[in-house]
Amino acid sequence: MLMKFRNIAVIVSCLASLTACTNTGFNGGSNGGFSNGADGNGVFREGSPAEFQNVIGDRVFFAVDQSSLSTQASATLSEQASWLMSNMDYTMIIEGHADEQGTRQYNLALGARRANAVREFLISQGVSSDRLKTVSFGKERPAEICSAESCYSKNRRAVTVLDNLNF
Repeated sequence: MLMKFRNIAVIVSCLASLTACTNTGFNGGSNGGFSNGADGNGVFREGSPAEFQNVIGDRVFFAVDQSSLSTQASATLSEQASWLMSNMDYTMIIEGHADEQGTRQYNLALGARRANAVREFLISQGVSSDRLKTVSFGKERPAEICSAESCYSKNRRAVTVLDNLNF
C-alpha cells in the first residue's frame, strides 16, 4: 500500500513539473508572453516592447565587412523611428555585432560602425540623439554558432534593445 502511494506521488510530481514547463511562455518569456505585451493569441499590445520586437523588428543585418544599411534595413529602421516617435517613454540601446571571422579588435570596431550607422539613421528620421546609446559586442555574442554562411549572416547585425524610462 505504501509503495502504491509513493508511485502516485512520483507521478503527480512529474506531471506538476511538466505543467510548469509548458506554461513558461505566458510569464514574460522571450516568446512574447503576456507581461511582454502579447495577448496569448499572437496579437501584441500597441506600444509594447513585444510589438516593437515582433511586429516592427528589433534587428537589421549587414553584408560581410560592411556597415552600410541595405534597403531592407532602412525600411525596418524607418518603422523603428516611427514607433519611437510615438512611444516617447522608451530609449534605445543599439548593439553592434559581427560574425566570428576576423580578429576581436576588428570585429569590435565593425560592430561599433554598424551600431553608429543605425543610430545616425534613426537621428536622421527625427529620433533625439539623447534617447540613443550604442555598444559593440563584436563577435562576442553570436546569435548562431557554426562555421557556415547561414550562421555568419545572422551574426552580422545591429539589435535595438528598448529601455523604458519609467523603470
